[in-house]
Amino acid sequence: MKPKDIRDLVWFSDDAARHETLFETEHLWSEIVCLQGAQGLGPLTDPRADAIVTVLAGEIAVQVGMTRARMAQWEAVLVEAGTELTIRNASDEPGVVLMVLSPPPAPSI
Repeated sequence: MKPKDIRDLVWFSDDAARHETLFETEHLWSEIVCLQGAQGLGPLTDPRADAIVTVLAGEIAVQVGMTRARMAQWEAVLVEAGTELTIRNASDEPGVVLMVLSPPPAPSI
């Protein structure tokens, strides 16, 4: 076992949202997403994977399917398989999000 310091994956780009893989196995995948300004990701969907989205820092606007919420640090939401997810930074401060999917997303073709 080798612990990872999540802070090593937190960095921002002026061009687009940054995302770095935290852990990846054949059963689970996780990444850290760093957002600043009006940056966002999505809509994203995976027909076979459930996801958990957790705000580690900042405020994030989240849309899961047709439902919207503003989430603050330490709040989490479940995204069921096949449901669209969109996230956006929702404040002047940068935001950091942990996304966990199981099973991992299918490889891009």
